[in-house]
Amino acid sequence: MVALPWLATMLTSNPLLIAAVATAQRLPWLLFALPAGVWTDRADRRLLMARADLMRMVLMAFTLLMVISHTALPVPEGSGNAAILSLALIAFLFGSAEVIRDNAAQTVLPSIVAHSDLERANGQMWSAEQVTGQFIGPPIAGLLIASSVALPFGVDASIYALSAALIWMIALPPRKSTVSARFLPALLEGLGWMRRNPLILRLAIMLGAINAVFIGGMTILVLYAQEVLALSATGYGVLLTFGAMGGVAGGLLAPALATRFGMRGSLLTALGIFVVVNLLLGLFSSPAVAGLALFLEAAAGMLWNVVTVSYRQRLIPDDLLGRVNSVYRFFGWGAMPFGAMGAGALVAVLTPVIGRSDALHAPYLLAAAVCGLLIVFAAARLRFDTA
Repeated sequence: MVALPWLATMLTSNPLLIAAVATAQRLPWLLFALPAGVWTDRADRRLLMARADLMRMVLMAFTLLMVISHTALPVPEGSGNAAILSLALIAFLFGSAEVIRDNAAQTVLPSIVAHSDLERANGQMWSAEQVTGQFIGPPIAGLLIASSVALPFGVDASIYALSAALIWMIALPPRKSTVSARFLPALLEGLGWMRRNPLILRLAIMLGAINAVFIGGMTILVLYAQEVLALSATGYGVLLTFGAMGGVAGGLLAPALATRFGMRGSLLTALGIFVVVNLLLGLFSSPAVAGLALFLEAAAGMLWNVVTVSYRQRLIPDDLLGRVNSVYRFFGWGAMPFGAMGAGALVAVLTPVIGRSDALHAPYLLAAAVCGLLIVFAAARLRFDTA
């Protein structure tokens, strides 16, 4: 989402407050990922997805009204704190809907395609998401923001309404829930499966570390783009488009790369790329270099996702898929609010010491170091039955 962080920068330039908005959007992964798994295995997954999109539609419509009510944007520094709190609440509710929607979406695909086609199907699905949500969306959002900061939220509300309608029309095979009527035993069943499969747990913990430093970098990126790269809203949208292009390329190439290098080799390759791209962002101040870095980072992220998600979908029984996925994402995505807030705090602490520009580079250098350590861990501890 381009418009929400950009709106935050129109209300304040304080990195901690901007990070608070990003943290609020990611906090539901820590709070609601586990319950979402139980709901996903109990309920009609298609209905959950549609309702979550309707909730996001309402939130974007409310944000539209909030922006329209602010006649003067950007506001003087310090006078937008109340609006930032409202924005953080919207981000939290939006993230809560996202938790439910994404968990349900990942459990639907194995009931539609054969297990042997999961890599190809996941790659195509995420490439389509990248094209619509990242490749087309950011430059259009940048143009809309340049015209009126309210416009992107109206467009988003319309798109979520359309998405809910399209999801409602999907025909899924009948499915009978075998989940315990009591919440805690149902949740513990998913936790027990994860404990008996330590490789999945290791992947979840690694994903948590990756996501923490990734979301930290993305939280700071809007300030990095404005103050280090001197980009306008349109330029920021174009920058994000390079990431989307990388995601599309990664999604289309991931099945072939997974076959060529195996699961372990593919994940080590992705980690190596993560190190390189964060060094590029941490050491250079060029829009062209930043665009290349986001392209490679998104491609590597797509390779990681296609390999690990397909592996889980193939391995986990369907009646446990929602709960085990939720445990996996609790570890893998629950670290994101800490990463977002940590990056904001790091910039705030380092700014008076090394200057604003160098402080905005620091989260990317930290991310490179973390991903380097993960390469060592993965080389020693990741062993797949089929690689």
